[in-house]
Amino acid sequence: MQSTITARGQTVVPAAIRNQLHLGPADRLEWILDNGSIRVVPVRSNPIDAFRGQGKGGATARLLATRKQDLERE
Repeated sequence: MQSTITARGQTVVPAAIRNQLHLGPADRLEWILDNGSIRVVPVRSNPIDAFRGQGKGGATARLLATRKQDLERE
């Protein structure tokens, strides 16, 4: 799939990709330079929801506890 870059530097994510990855207007994309190539990775608006199901055995609870400790140190 291809898209064109406009004069303002904008491009369109093809509908087939948006549908397959369930991307909507509030979702963000991270652009990563990788040895002369560009990788585009969706960044979910809620990182906890995006993390859910990726680990085993209380990983979400550990992440939340670490975030709480970080906030207490600030």
